[in-house]
Amino acid sequence: MTTDNEARFVTVAEVADRLRVSTMTVYRLIQAGDLPAARIGKSYRLREEDIDRFLQARFHEAG
Repeated sequence: MTTDNEARFVTVAEVADRLRVSTMTVYRLIQAGDLPAARIGKSYRLREEDIDRFLQARFHEAG
């Protein structure tokens, strides 16, 4: 059971699907520092709030 205060983490594949880009693009964004991610073992996890913040920043830049 999660509450509003708990961060929800998603996989690189889930982020790629949501952004409609390849997983390699997500990895590049992580390596460039554009998307913060936590490395868990051999995989990355990203917070949904960081993805939303990333999208909002790009939306305002383009608008």
